[in-house]
Amino acid sequence: MMTEPNCSRRGCIHFRGVSQPDGTEQTETVICSAFPKGIPVVIAYGDNLHLTPFPGDGGIQFQKREDDA
Repeated sequence: MMTEPNCSRRGCIHFRGVSQPDGTEQTETVICSAFPKGIPVVIAYGDNLHLTPFPGDGGIQFQKREDDA
């Protein structure tokens, strides 16, 4: 993983980590409960903090881990 995703740095309880389907960085995808097939770039690395519903999130938005609160 070249850059740590915003959702990981912010301590979201839904963040699950990185998926590498073929074991290489070329297929690397950051995933979470809301986006199990890949977090949209505007959330993972952009300015969208995912505090409000986003298409495809299944009703799951950012929630701070209690140990990071």
